[in-house]
Amino acid sequence: MDKKKKIMAGSLLFSGIPDAQLDEVAAIAVDKTCRRGESIFFEGDEGTGFYMVVEGQVKIYKMSFDGKEQILHIFGPGEPFGEVPVFHGQPFPANAMALVNSSLLFFPRRQFVDLVTANPSLALNMLAMLSFRLRRFAAQIESLSLKEVPGRLAAYIVYLAEEQGATERVTLDIPKGQLASLLGTIPETLSRIFARMTEEGLIRVDGRTILIDDFERLREW
Repeated sequence: MDKKKKIMAGSLLFSGIPDAQLDEVAAIAVDKTCRRGESIFFEGDEGTGFYMVVEGQVKIYKMSFDGKEQILHIFGPGEPFGEVPVFHGQPFPANAMALVNSSLLFFPRRQFVDLVTANPSLALNMLAMLSFRLRRFAAQIESLSLKEVPGRLAAYIVYLAEEQGATERVTLDIPKGQLASLLGTIPETLSRIFARMTEEGLIRVDGRTILIDDFERLREW
């Protein structure tokens, strides 16, 4: 199995579909590369298709009128993004930019819709993925609206610990500046909260590595 198909087969969107269908989807996928900091699409652009990360990281974000950035999602290998316009035919609702040099797959809207029409299992997978995204987005909205910044950071570290299968050490998957934007704050505030957590014996920070000294208290935050 080539790399393109391996990434697709391991994604939630295409998991479990027959190999022949995977070949059909792979046949319409277009390889794209983006340099770090390069824009992939802008809010309001026509949604002519969606993307999947093969290598690298992509952030989805909104910009306020005064230039403040709010990161909505960060996607890595095997994760699709920009898929909602595929079905409702509306423009992209946010911006996308490569955080690092990235390789992507682009799935043209019209050809992908034809495949979904012919293969109901693809439609079920898309529904499952969109449901997962909705739950994740609802959790983010809850965190931003109901929790103070320390609680948001604690929740994010707990989320990373569960995702990475470790309760003693986690590795930040994005720079601290991007993390601040994701949590709806500024880098200076984030640094102060890291320092406070360290003083209270919850964590120790070494670059992008966070050593967790008291996981249960971190949960309580």
